[in-house]
Amino acid sequence: MNKNELVSAVAEKSGLSKQHATDAVDAVFTTIEGALAKGDDLRLVGFGTFSVSHREASKGRNPSTGAEVDIPARNVPKFAPGKGLKDAVNNR
Repeated sequence: MNKNELVSAVAEKSGLSKQHATDAVDAVFTTIEGALAKGDDLRLVGFGTFSVSHREASKGRNPSTGAEVDIPARNVPKFAPGKGLKDAVNNR
């Protein structure tokens, strides 16, 4: 499913117009991005938790040349599915 299909599904299930559904989906994504950018976690009970994890700097290798490469430290988004989502995926 891509974003357009998601918007169509939201519009159909909620009775919103496609434009309002697009605005709603964009607002959800923007809110999640904003919370993670501030370093906050976003917990959706039964669905999952979005969080930010810090990765330390490390050394890697260029697969083409074998040369050692410095990989800088960075923050990465993480998602941990909740029980409800896990059960839905496993048809329980």
